[in-house]
Formats: sequence, C-alpha cells, structure tokens
Amino acid sequence: MAVKTRKQGARDQPSQSTDREKSQFGSPAQNSSKGRRLGKEGKGTNFNSLLQNKNGLFPGTTFVRNKLGLSPSAVIKIGITLILAAVAGLIHLYHLSYLFENDRHFSHLSTLEKEMAFRTEMGLYYSYFKTIIEAPSFLNGLFLIMNDRLTEYPLIINTLKRFNLYPEVVLASWYRMYTGTMDFFGIATKMCWSVNRGEGLSPVDSCEGMGDPAYFYVTFVFLLNGLMMSLFFIYGTYLSGSRLGGVVVVLCFFFNHGESTRVMWTPPLRESFSYPFLVLQMLLVTYILRSRSPGRKALFALGISNVFFMLPWQFAQFVLLTQIASLFASYILGYLTPAKMQSLLVTHMISLGVCFVLMFGNAMLLTSFYASSLVSIWGIIALRDRIGIFCKPGIVTWVIQVVSWVVSTVILKFLMSAVFGASDDAHISSLIKSKFTSYKDFDTMMYTCAAEFDFMEAETPLRYMKTLLLPVNLLILAIIIGKTARDVWRFLRHGETSPPKSDQDSSEQTALFANGELVYHTLQLMAFAVLAVLIMRLKLFLTPQMCVMASLICSRQLFGWIGEKYRQQMLVFGILSLMAIQGVANLQNQWGIMGEFSNLPQEELLEWIRDNTRANAVFAGAMPTMASVKLSAVRPIVNHPHYEDAGLRERTKLVYAMYSRKPAEEVKKNLVKLGVDYFILEDSWCTRRSRPGCSMPEIWDVEDPENSGQVPLCTLMSRDPRPYFSTVFHNSVYKVLKVSKTTKDKR
Repeated sequence: MAVKTRKQGARDQPSQSTDREKSQFGSPAQNSSKGRRLGKEGKGTNFNSLLQNKNGLFPGTTFVRNKLGLSPSAVIKIGITLILAAVAGLIHLYHLSYLFENDRHFSHLSTLEKEMAFRTEMGLYYSYFKTIIEAPSFLNGLFLIMNDRLTEYPLIINTLKRFNLYPEVVLASWYRMYTGTMDFFGIATKMCWSVNRGEGLSPVDSCEGMGDPAYFYVTFVFLLNGLMMSLFFIYGTYLSGSRLGGVVVVLCFFFNHGESTRVMWTPPLRESFSYPFLVLQMLLVTYILRSRSPGRKALFALGISNVFFMLPWQFAQFVLLTQIASLFASYILGYLTPAKMQSLLVTHMISLGVCFVLMFGNAMLLTSFYASSLVSIWGIIALRDRIGIFCKPGIVTWVIQVVSWVVSTVILKFLMSAVFGASDDAHISSLIKSKFTSYKDFDTMMYTCAAEFDFMEAETPLRYMKTLLLPVNLLILAIIIGKTARDVWRFLRHGETSPPKSDQDSSEQTALFANGELVYHTLQLMAFAVLAVLIMRLKLFLTPQMCVMASLICSRQLFGWIGEKYRQQMLVFGILSLMAIQGVANLQNQWGIMGEFSNLPQEELLEWIRDNTRANAVFAGAMPTMASVKLSAVRPIVNHPHYEDAGLRERTKLVYAMYSRKPAEEVKKNLVKLGVDYFILEDSWCTRRSRPGCSMPEIWDVEDPENSGQVPLCTLMSRDPRPYFSTVFHNSVYKVLKVSKTTKDKR
C-alpha cells in the first residue's frame, strides 16, 4: 500500500497528516476527496428602493445606473445574469479540476511525474514556462526562450515567435510575482509530502498548492475555462433574449462535455488558452451585428479579442477564415451593410497586423488564406458599384462575388507565400487534398493516421442524437433557413440585394437585421460542421456552437408562434428533461473515470539521461519522447512535436528514417549531420499501427518505395545495433543507441 505522508522538512502551513491510497494505472484510485460546500444566504429586499436611494445599501449603483442609462430593474436583471454566469463558471472550474485529479491523481505525483504527465506538445509548451520561472530573472528567462539552443539543435530559434508562447510568458511572470510576494511576507505557498509508492519503488516528494509550478499552471488554465463557461451563459442569454437560453447553453455543454472540450485531459494545449477568447469574440460579433451602428468601443473590444484569440494558437487564423466567409455570405445575401462589413474587415486587418508585430514578423500570419481573404473581400466591396453596372442585382451578382472572392484569395495567398518564401502551412493544403483524393505523402500520413485527424467517426452524430442536441439544432436551422428563403425571395422579387434603405419600413429593417444575426450563426455552424466532418479533432468547435444555437429554442423571435411565454418555457424545460436522460449518464461516465498516472519506463529513461550524459548531449527520437527529454532532462533535441514548421518536418523525416527500411549507414550519416549523440529507439513505434497502412514502416513505403519489402531498420537495431550504433541503456520500452562518430563522420 502506498501512503502519502507530510514531508517534515517542507516549508508549509500547518495541516493534519492524511493517508491516501494509490492504485495501479487504470484501476480505481482509493483516495479521499476534499472539497468545500458553497453556502447561500439571501434576504428579501426592495432592490428598486435601494437603488433609487442615494444613501441605500448600494450607493455605487446610482453612478453605474446613470453612467449606463439603465433603469433600476435593468440593473437588477444584469446583476442576476452576471451572478448566474459566475455560478456556471465556478461549476465548470470545479468540474474540470475534479476530472483532471481523478484521471491522474495529480496531487500524488512527484515533480518529475507531473512533467511526464504533460505528454507530446503539452510537455514542449510547459518546458518554456519552466525555463522562465527557473531563470535568474524574468528578463533572463524571456531572453532564453527567444534565443533557444535546445529545441532544434544546433539552431538558435525564437520560440516565442514559433510556438505561440505568450500564455507561458504571462503565467511565468505571474508565478514569479506571486512566489516573490509570498516569500517576502513569509507566507507558505505549498504543502509537500513524501509518497511511498510501494512495489519496491523509492519514495518521491509530492507538493500541492499554488507555489507548485505545475499546480499554478493548470489552475490558471482551468480558471480561464471556467470564465469561458460564464461567457457561454452570457452569450446564450444575449442571443436568445432570455436567461433560460443561457441555461440551455450551459446544460447542453455539460451534457455533451466529452464532445465539447478536452481541456480537462490536456491543459497546456494552445486551444485551452485560445478558445475562451473566441467565445468572447463571437459574442462581440453578435452584438455588432445586432447594432445598427456599432460604436468604436465595440469594434475596439472585438479587435482586442481577436488578438487574444490569435496570439496563443497558430490554428486561430483558419477559424477566423470561416468567420469572415460566413460574414461575407451574410453581406452578399443583404444582411450586412457595406459600411458594417468594412468596419469588421478593418478591425480584423488591424488585429492581424498587431499579431504580426507581436509574433516578431511570423510570415505564416500574412501568408494565410485568412489574410488574403480580408484583402479580397475588401476589394470586392469597394468595387460593388462597378459590378452592379455590368450585372443586374440577383443570383448572377452573388455568384460573381463568390467566385471573385475564391479566385482572388487563392492568388493572393500564393503570391504572398512566394514573396515571403513561406511554406510552413503547405502541409495543410496537402492534408485537405488527401481528404478528397488518393494523395499521400509522409507528412500527410503523419496526420491522417492519427485518429483525431481522421474523418468524424459515425458515433459522434449518434451521441448528438442521444442528447437531443442534433434534433434541436436541425429544428432551429429549418426555421432560420425558412426565414432566410423568404427574405431572399423578397430581395429577388423586388430586384434588391442590399438591406432596406432608410425610407423603408423600420420594423422590416429591424427584422432584417435580426434575421442577419441568425443567418451568420447558421453559416458559422455549417462551416464548423464541415471542418469537424473533415477533421474529427475540430468537433471541439462544432459542439459548442451547436450548444449556442440550441439556446434559440428560448427565442421569441423564432418560437413566438408557440403562444404565451410560459408555454414556450414549459416546452424548453421538457426538452431539457429529455436531454438530461443521456446527458446525466454522460456526466456520470466522466465522473467515473478513475486512474493514476504512472510511466516507470520513461522515468527510468529520464533519470538515466540526467545522471549519465553530458548537459550538451544531443538526442533524437519519437516526437512525444523528445518533448519529455527537453522538459525533464533539459538536453538538446533535434526534433519535437510542433510539426507546423517546414524545416522541422524535414528534420523529423531524417530522424524517423530509423523506422524506415533504409540502410543503417545512410540513417546514421543523416543523424551525424544533425549532430545527434543518442537516438532513443522505441519498439512500439516499429510495430504499432492505428489501422492498416499506418505503421511507420508502411508510411515509409509510400515515401521510399525503392526499399519496400526490406526488413525495417528499427527491427534490425532492436536485435543488434552494431556497427553504426551501440546500446548504452535499455528497459522494457526504450533503448538508447549511441551514435558511433568516426573521425571521417566528424569532418
């Protein structure tokens, strides 16, 4: 039995010792849970009178009410909405923390085990947070990650530019300020324990509290995603015009939690930091679409949210491309005025420019389809009058604008790529090409052989059906499409393709703008659906958008025909009750996940590297393992999991030749050219495959057909690596091969 006891020498706050059971990985962990119940207190109060009384309980509300021009009842309603949003956020924060702890027993892990738990890209990103907090000063740590010599040896790269590391920079600065302040006042920030792991294993030290770097890191990730749930509540409330709509969004998200996010399993991934700002950004877009003349403050807020969304995640530009396409389609159909569309375009352009500067001139931003699309749409709108001269308003004009947008965007994208000499996103085009053709190459198969980059699995729509999320969305889409079809027919019948002019009936204009807001959300949902069908991982955009759209069952605009408001609310409660049947079962399945992280073979490997190799010894191997080597052993590596760079893809191909059928001498020469001292060989990479044709030797058969049929080199190296390599360490999973470097090789 493994017992976790308080470490006596640790600097901590007084607490009682506790015994906790540790279980085998994958089996139920017998640990006691700790928690606090939130109490609720309330008093019956005449809030209107208090708000109106200058000397009431809340004198500050008079200033807020006067500043915002709101009535007392409106202030109360906003206050209730914000309180409910905060409750939703706190519940989600607790839910994420609970699942994360249950899955890994994180509170019992040593520092090394916590680092190993951050696998693949997660470990790579976390390593830069670790670099900054362990540096002599914050500025010194910032200099180290901007002049990194470990990640792609022997190159010196600016990882802040390459890997979107602003979240790590911000969190590291906060961590240093927090621990520095607490140390100054002599306040303990963590409790440390000695964990007896049993089974003949040596005890390890395990720390809990915000003073522990890993705890600090994941806590802020979960706080941000708790705030995201608050934004979802506000989003649903605003879109549907009812707080019940906010409740619908939150419940749908929880009922489909496994399809909506993976932050509870993979906190350091870029989407964990970026996606909450997309929710804010789409809420602001909704506000701008609903406003007849949005002010500069709204556009400024949209620009800031764009920056915060793009900075942490290289994929953000593709999401914003779908948004711009949806807005452009709304403009073509007549739901956006040219002035409003141009205001949105300018805001996006400025945001993109700011990100380009903050990312130290990252060419991938300006050479993206997103950037080219902004310019091409601007040009089409600027030339709208000339297009109208040659074509009568109607379907022909719409087709011309769409074709012009597609052609000009593609031309601009490839021109910009040629100017900047950028090819980092070439694999994206190849990936999309492989979805519709039989095209294959090494880089494409590295993606498509992973389940998350395959087509959406058939079980996903079935899961949506069981929680009624899909049927509700289909009903809402049918109503919106019906309204849109009537609007389009009216436009075509009267020869108009632009929004009603000021001399037209104001109620018709108001209805048109309201429909435009719904049309945009419908088009955005369709765009996310296409992405999710092509790449299963991207259902993390589709599912939350479906939850947002589900809030429209509370919309009087769409469902006013049901009758009185209470009838509609009863219908909504009935639908939520049916959703809860499967939704609660899904939550119970999540809560039932009990495990404990353990990876003894990798722990042995990392400890051997730290104890038996030079600090400047260079390593190569599988991308996930290399991230752990850099993070925990702090050794130079030549390849890593961030596969978006063209140069890195070439390096990885040279390293992964160990799993091809090429001659050992050729592979060794390539490793020597990269400066590799040790290669970490994993037998599982030689044999495993997610499906037929997806083992590493089979992938290499596509790239290197000349050697097809030969025995894989990794198999030969497992038997006897001589004379080009020598085995210096091995266990049940890993074998470390030292690269033999003759005088000729060194020259």
